[in-house]
Amino acid sequence: MNTPLLTVARALAWAQARGLARLDAQLLLLHALGREGANRAWLIAHDNDAMDAAQQHQFEALCTRRGRGEPLAYLVGHKEFHGLPLRVDARVLVPRPDTETLVDWALECAEGMDSPRIIDLGTGSGAIALALAHRRPDARVEAVDRSAEALAVAAENALALGLRLPLRQASWLDGAAGDWNLILSNPPYIAEGDPHLPDLVHEPRSALVSGADGLDDIRLIVAQAPRHLAPGGWLLLEHGFDQAEAVRVLLREAGLVQVHSRRDLAGVERCSGGQRPA
Repeated sequence: MNTPLLTVARALAWAQARGLARLDAQLLLLHALGREGANRAWLIAHDNDAMDAAQQHQFEALCTRRGRGEPLAYLVGHKEFHGLPLRVDARVLVPRPDTETLVDWALECAEGMDSPRIIDLGTGSGAIALALAHRRPDARVEAVDRSAEALAVAAENALALGLRLPLRQASWLDGAAGDWNLILSNPPYIAEGDPHLPDLVHEPRSALVSGADGLDDIRLIVAQAPRHLAPGGWLLLEHGFDQAEAVRVLLREAGLVQVHSRRDLAGVERCSGGQRPA
């Protein structure tokens, strides 16, 4: 920045002039100022406050990284999901609002169940599992991921939230014991060569890409799940915007019933699931 000591208002104008969205600039500025929990209204009330040199340097660096496409959540170190504050970094995918559709559906399926057994496959930051453990304290929720680094993030989040969450390193349902009332997953579902992949270069590729059509991991989960579901149990999967029909076919071929899909807030068929016959 050319001006030695910018005010809050001038810092925001500087960032927006370089192409950052206003909301991104505001959140990065609050982070640089050490006001993680502050409401953005604070910036308006203090728009003439001057930044010190260290704050200014940090803000400039954060804006540069954001301009290069690094997710905002990685820069500030946290993301809210289903009302819970979660720590996130480059070891895990950023939890997305679309995935809350999967959590809401799981909560509906679990209504009337006493202490349901729930397993979250490919848990990443622990977002899905922790949201369910928070909303259903009686549930026995387990989280699985093949990445030890992702499990470390999930463990940090569980500790910070004061929620008990057994974690296990495995590939999908390998080594799973007993029958589950709910099997959930937001697995990789982007096809190799998808034109949007360059925009996701900062997130772990192993959590994004799954074969030529993006369905390799979903096929594995669907093939494994029926023998691990309790009678009447549900398998619920998140998938790509154009994959719902293909996933429903896989679920029916696996012998599941009540197969259907759920739409996200944008009206896209984002999740599909089916039930083991009772």
